[in-house]
Amino acid sequence: MARLKEVYQTEIAEAMTKKFGYKNIMEVPKLEKIIINMGIGEAKENAKILDSAVRDMEIISGQKAVLTKAKKSIANFKLREGMAIGCKVTLRGKRMYEFADRLINLALPRVRDFRGVNPNAFDGRGNFALGIKEQLIFPEIEYDKVDKVRGMDVIFVTTAKTDEEARELLTLFNMPFAK
Repeated sequence: MARLKEVYQTEIAEAMTKKFGYKNIMEVPKLEKIIINMGIGEAKENAKILDSAVRDMEIISGQKAVLTKAKKSIANFKLREGMAIGCKVTLRGKRMYEFADRLINLALPRVRDFRGVNPNAFDGRGNFALGIKEQLIFPEIEYDKVDKVRGMDVIFVTTAKTDEEARELLTLFNMPFAK
């Protein structure tokens, strides 16, 4: 798992320099952070649901999750400003590479009818967003202890300036893009 960072610093940097013709090693795009976000709409009625979601998130990421709160009150959704409605984790460094390795090599192949991730899910600035429909694809989650299947968003934030550079970077990390 820590090998991913070592591979990045040599093989990936060389391949990116060869393809895009960087003159300086500091120009080579890097994976800056991975943000995992889980929105739990039902949390406004039942706080226990939020606790189990936070527990799942902490097991998956290996790091403490932060509660996200509503910014505005919306009467139609019975939502008040400041209510806890989700959780998120920002991974950097060793934990980030470890999570990326587990996601790409263990979790994504376990998705039912998996044909690859959407290659067009870039934001124009070199960041990639990936939606996961259920937390059960991670091997750390025990099926019997899950009260409800929840999805999450995983955002890969890179230092790449264009989507093409970011796509190449994630391809070199073995991200399974759909053809």
